[in-house]
Amino acid sequence: MQTLLIILIILACILLSFLVLIQNPKGGGLAAGFAGGTNLMGVKRTGDILEKGTWGLVIAIMVFSLILNVMGPSTGTSGGGLTDQITPTAPATSPVPPAEIPGATQDTDTTQ
Repeated sequence: MQTLLIILIILACILLSFLVLIQNPKGGGLAAGFAGGTNLMGVKRTGDILEKGTWGLVIAIMVFSLILNVMGPSTGTSGGGLTDQITPTAPATSPVPPAEIPGATQDTDTTQ
């Protein structure tokens, strides 16, 4: 299922890039060819169709991404998915205080 969602996201991104490249921000581009007084097969405003298609693909990409994120492996499960997470481990030995040397006494300098 994740592979299908990834493929759908990639296809939507490719189609979105084509739709954006077709459009012209000044109202030209493909929409300018149909903006004249004659209607070609009933198409009056191609810009509206391109704009609606752009918004539809953007929303589709967001929805597919959210679904992929929700369906993905969570950090609490040990199932498949990403295995490069670092797990903290306890040290093998705890720090040991320095051992006392037998026969040694503390230097307490009482002479002044």
